[in-house]
Amino acid sequence: MPNNDATPAATDLLDCLTPLVSHREWVIAQLGQSLDGRIATESGHSHYINGHESLVHLHRLRALCDAVIVGAGTASADNPQLTVRHVNGDNPARVVLDPRGRVTSTLTLFQDDAAPTLHLVGPEVSLPAPAPHVRRQPLPLMPNGQFSPAAVITHLKTLGYARILVEGGGITVSQFVEAGVVERLHLLVAPLLIGSGRPGLAMTPIDTLATALRPSARRFSCGDDTLFDLCLRNRGTDEA
Repeated sequence: MPNNDATPAATDLLDCLTPLVSHREWVIAQLGQSLDGRIATESGHSHYINGHESLVHLHRLRALCDAVIVGAGTASADNPQLTVRHVNGDNPARVVLDPRGRVTSTLTLFQDDAAPTLHLVGPEVSLPAPAPHVRRQPLPLMPNGQFSPAAVITHLKTLGYARILVEGGGITVSQFVEAGVVERLHLLVAPLLIGSGRPGLAMTPIDTLATALRPSARRFSCGDDTLFDLCLRNRGTDEA
């Protein structure tokens, strides 16, 4: 039964996360951005665009997922831990997409064994053996030199990772959204205007608004930020 003592914010949060808790497998992406759609300044400075409550929400998503994905650029620029620290929960497996093998082995997630780490590289990449908690695997590349997002998701599911979070950065999230493999997108928008810098979503240009994505959307307060919960695909009607 619902808890009648729950605050409206707590009730909203439960409503926001229920679709994730109630299904055994899903792919969700998240981006934290300014009002004008920037995730960092031109120099790459991004700490912190969003408030503390948005960071806690991100850690909730990590706690709910089996694996969290980041691209090589985000891994190199932010040196993230990709662990669960601001809420209770188990650490997900950490997945680094590194088609050219350019991510240095000195990164935190390659050095600490807080969670198993999967390093996906292109088939021609040759690197020294990783630490024991790191599993390096080659995947085929598309003609543009990137991994197929669908192939990445399929590979992770064969490894038993059914609940997958695409955490960043903007290029990686954009690729996965454009490929149609993301079911939900959480956009955390801060009341901040940067005016220049790195965009959040950047997909193939379109000519008319008729081809724009029009997801169903719900809005939630997340401290001073606004969380947009976007449904990009309806379960049960997905293409094979």
